[in-house]
Amino acid sequence: MTTKTSAETEFVSILGTGDKSDVPAKFSSRSLPDILPVLGLSDIVIFPGAVVPLLVETGPSLKLVDDLVAGDRLFGAVLQRNADVPEPAPGDLHTVGCVSRLAKMVKFPDGTARVLVEGLWRIRLKDYEPPAPYLRAHYELLRDDAEDSIELQAMLRNAHKQFEEIAKMSSALTDQVKIAALNTEHPGHFADLIAANLNLSLEDRQKLLEMISVRERLQSLLPMLNREQEVLTLSSKIQSDVASSIAKTQRDFFLREQLRAIQRELGDGDTNSAELKLLREKVEKAVLPAEVRKAAEQELERLQQTPPAAAEYGVGRNYLDWILNLPWEKGTEDKLDLKAAEKILNEQHFGLEKVKDRLLEYIAVIKRRKEIKGPLLCLVGPPGVGKTSLGKSVADALGRKFARISLGGMRDEAEIRGHRRTYVGAMPGRIIQTLRRVESRNPVILLDELDKVGADFRGDPASALLEVLDPAQNSTFTDHYLDLPFDLSRVLFISTANWLEPIHPALRDRLEVIELPSYTETEKLEIAKRYLVPRQIEEHGLTKSDVKFTDPALRMLIREYTREAGVRQLEREIAALSRKATRKIISRNGSAELVKIDAKDLESYLGHAKFVSESAEKISEVGIATGLAWTPVGGDILFIEATRMRGRGGLLLTGSLGDVMKESAQTAVSYLRSQAKKLDLDFDDYGKHDLHIHVPAGATPKDGPSAGVTICVALASLLRKQRVRSDTAMTGEISLRGRVLRVGGIKEKVIAASRFGVKQVILPEGNKPDWMDVPAEVRAKLKVHFVKQISEAIQLALAPK
Repeated sequence: MTTKTSAETEFVSILGTGDKSDVPAKFSSRSLPDILPVLGLSDIVIFPGAVVPLLVETGPSLKLVDDLVAGDRLFGAVLQRNADVPEPAPGDLHTVGCVSRLAKMVKFPDGTARVLVEGLWRIRLKDYEPPAPYLRAHYELLRDDAEDSIELQAMLRNAHKQFEEIAKMSSALTDQVKIAALNTEHPGHFADLIAANLNLSLEDRQKLLEMISVRERLQSLLPMLNREQEVLTLSSKIQSDVASSIAKTQRDFFLREQLRAIQRELGDGDTNSAELKLLREKVEKAVLPAEVRKAAEQELERLQQTPPAAAEYGVGRNYLDWILNLPWEKGTEDKLDLKAAEKILNEQHFGLEKVKDRLLEYIAVIKRRKEIKGPLLCLVGPPGVGKTSLGKSVADALGRKFARISLGGMRDEAEIRGHRRTYVGAMPGRIIQTLRRVESRNPVILLDELDKVGADFRGDPASALLEVLDPAQNSTFTDHYLDLPFDLSRVLFISTANWLEPIHPALRDRLEVIELPSYTETEKLEIAKRYLVPRQIEEHGLTKSDVKFTDPALRMLIREYTREAGVRQLEREIAALSRKATRKIISRNGSAELVKIDAKDLESYLGHAKFVSESAEKISEVGIATGLAWTPVGGDILFIEATRMRGRGGLLLTGSLGDVMKESAQTAVSYLRSQAKKLDLDFDDYGKHDLHIHVPAGATPKDGPSAGVTICVALASLLRKQRVRSDTAMTGEISLRGRVLRVGGIKEKVIAASRFGVKQVILPEGNKPDWMDVPAEVRAKLKVHFVKQISEAIQLALAPK
């Protein structure tokens, strides 16, 4: 194996090797032997006409060199396919190489030899002789296929011109190579000269060596020359820009120093000194804890030793700004008047009596203890029920400043704790930023959408929130940027979420959950009359004398144009009606006539009703039952369908059901089969039929055990051939013993049943206490049946034959 030394490749036409007595001045291809020794090259391609220094290391290669010195000095130099093979076999070598002549050899004490070789002609290796002790092969001499054409001459001139440009810009090319290029007129020799000295990969060089056609060789070289010229031009531009930048920086430094010297001579002082003096005055006047004051003074001393042009100066200046502008001891005085707080809550929110009571209790404890040392409140409920606005109301009731931090989609822990100052553009976390913005150490901070916090490779923000929200730890909260403890124990944190499941378990353990229920129709009507309609009238530039919404119109809007737990869509529809009214008033050319929006006008303004009343949808077939479901956005109803067809006793479940719901269906089938006689069910030919249970809205994933009773009733209806009551909905988990077990979300489910026009609900006996949480208005509309056994539910749900 051979490797290229640090010496550059030179062209034979300018070769000067000192003593030439042992090197023939001229050599003819006719005197070439039939078989040539073959030397594998690991990292160089030798072209005809090139003189190359090589390092010979391995035993067989050293033996080959010794034999060459003693013989005719001719051998075949061929590139290896894999440079890591120490003793290549014929299969490890390329087929095209170069007949070369050993010009000089020098041996060194370490056993290696340095040789100078001259490339002569291209050859293609054919048959190899048995290696003894090095490779030898028969070969075919490859002559250049050169044509004397105008196109070839044009290509040669173009290559000459490009190589001259490269030679001007490249310091890697020696003067000898540049002179050789100017004096080489033969296209083939010039192409070999470029290939030997241009910065090319081994693969590209080997491809050029294998090209016999001179025209093809020049065609391949021209794009390579163009690319090398572009690289050198860009490199030269970059070096020039860097040199200019360094020169400008040095010039600015000297000018700045001269300016300072002039200012000192004139007695005007230093602008930097004036800035540092102002900072020192701010530090002295600021009310800071002892530890913070010490850190500020240390940073100020460091700034005095730092040149203003240095990047560290800006970092330290920003750090001092943050320290001086944070409300370390600045806060607002609490207004702990319970009656005033209750009045504010009632003015800004309708209903939600239990939620208001809990918030007033919280304020009462603060008034009694004069400090906040309690659990973090978490308002949980569907979208649009007023969670965020309740947090603002608490701040108004306490007389504190209010700030909201949206946690939805947050995935970076540094959003909470900040970045360390070692990073470019580092800043404190959102908590410290918020405190600086509100300029108070005791605001009410609402952490919105706590259940939407994510986590990835940048950390888990929920874990960082553990310290922020723990009353035992947050008195010494340390932001990574400040690296100083800040007391968050005076901050009143309130969080909101649509549901609790996604919240980190350790974080959920620190929360006191206050659930906000869905609004009833009456509550929505009152909210619309008191808040939504006046707000939209004002936002659209109208007055009460311009437009009037009647109660029937608002009720119809709630029933037939919206179906939601909160009131956001209702407000959007009221806004749409306000826009229609504004346009109508403008089109009258200033007429003062009142625009009255009644129920009969809704279709002309908003189009057809978006939701058909479910009470009008009667169950007319067997095998269909109405169930109650809970979702993060409130309660809902779902229809469960069952059918029977010929088969082998299988059970097919469809509708995007989860594992728990599938197990409920299997439990229902097993129970009904075991009680077939008692319940008068037709299971005699069960093995000849398949059962198929489907829950519509197949694109929506569904799971949970509370559909067990509904699945049982649907199957019983199918097997008894007896229809289920249209006005009855149900919920409950089932067991194999036929018991109906307690489930959650009763309030939302029952409110949804009332909203959809259901008249009767079947609930588990264990949910009796939850019934009293349902608003009285809803309870008055529904007849409730509490059951312990599945048989009771079936008896109540099936319509008489």
